[in-house]
Amino acid sequence: MSDAPRPPAPDTPTVPPSHLGTRLNWLRAAVLGANDGITSTAGLVVGVAGATTSRLAILSAGIAGLLAGSLSMAAGEYVSVSSQRDSERAALAKEQRELADDPEAELIELTGLLSDRGLSAAVAREAAEQLTQRDALRAHARVELGIEPDALANPWHAALASFASFTVGAILPLLAIVLPQASLRVPVTFVSVLCALAVCGWLSARLGAAPPLRAVLRNATGGALAMGVTYAAGSLLGAVAA
Repeated sequence: MSDAPRPPAPDTPTVPPSHLGTRLNWLRAAVLGANDGITSTAGLVVGVAGATTSRLAILSAGIAGLLAGSLSMAAGEYVSVSSQRDSERAALAKEQRELADDPEAELIELTGLLSDRGLSAAVAREAAEQLTQRDALRAHARVELGIEPDALANPWHAALASFASFTVGAILPLLAIVLPQASLRVPVTFVSVLCALAVCGWLSARLGAAPPLRAVLRNATGGALAMGVTYAAGSLLGAVAA
């Protein structure tokens, strides 16, 4: 048998981030959305609790904060992902035109890109020819643009995911502040929120393959600071109003 290097399988040099990686990105975004819901709603309701003991006032403020935050995140995510998808579609259309106008130049370009990834010139050329024969646009989209043509981001999915994750996170401090008796509301909320933020920090660190302890401490410290500042501000306003 010949010892000459064999061309890799046509898809080998062009594999984009895997579907598993995409799912992990979505999961990480969901964790961060829940984290935002916990922190912002906790700061809001604890601040109101510092100013008044009225369960209705605290609940009203918490629900308003939950809706405002979740809708804001959903709208922002929709706009952001829509812009990203528009850019990806424009890049794919431009690449399609270039392939139609000068396919040989595009083949040379693809060969160079594959060669830059460590393939020899001969192997890169062979792989580029096979990929071009199979699906030229997909090959250039993956290698040159880093885009998976069949998996463009869906802005509605992103918006709904952000809305849901923020809402789920916001429910915890809202329940923690309105269910206990007045004297226990703030302590119960502080403990519940810090535990939830520690879990979110641990999950985000694990998903990002980062050391969890630092993320947990950073998350919990930020949440404690937010609640402490808003509670102090609410208490001061409540004292002035009284």
